[in-house]
Amino acid sequence: MQMTPMIESFVYHFGEMGSRWGFNRTVGQIYALLVISEEPLCANEIGDLLGISRGNVSMGLKELGSWQLVQVQHRPGERREFYHTRGSIWDMANRVFEERRKREMDPTLTLLRDIMMDEAANAQEVYAQQRIAEIHDLLENITEWTQSLQSLSPEKLNTLMKLGSGVGKVLEFTDKFLGKKDPAKEA
Repeated sequence: MQMTPMIESFVYHFGEMGSRWGFNRTVGQIYALLVISEEPLCANEIGDLLGISRGNVSMGLKELGSWQLVQVQHRPGERREFYHTRGSIWDMANRVFEERRKREMDPTLTLLRDIMMDEAANAQEVYAQQRIAEIHDLLENITEWTQSLQSLSPEKLNTLMKLGSGVGKVLEFTDKFLGKKDPAKEA
């Protein structure tokens, strides 16, 4: 594989996006390289292409393995291990969503549940618990919704995404038909 300007642009941008998805820039770059590489790459090739140390590559591959995003491939007669991405792009998105849920949403929901179960000591804490319950319910609904989306086939999910704003328009029409007022427009 050769780092052309187009490939380099994608890889470096993906590295920046990786830091927003929950892993560091180098891990994002390693993953991007594997995503667009037609053939599995060994750690030395990854290091050479990205200009990073073998140790950094090794740590990055270990991190990607913990997210279940890469797979090791052995070749007959080769001592080196070769790496490639696991599954499709949809599989990758699902893994990232699932890992983020486990690392971010689940601990937050647990904390919120614990706080809601504590007995309020005064009116201020009663109000705080009510607001915390609203946050909990929102996060719980988002979690359930994303898990429902993850269970859809890529084809159905793609169709749903293409519906886009059409769903919102149908809901607005339904509200108008039923005579419901939009609280967002009243504010």
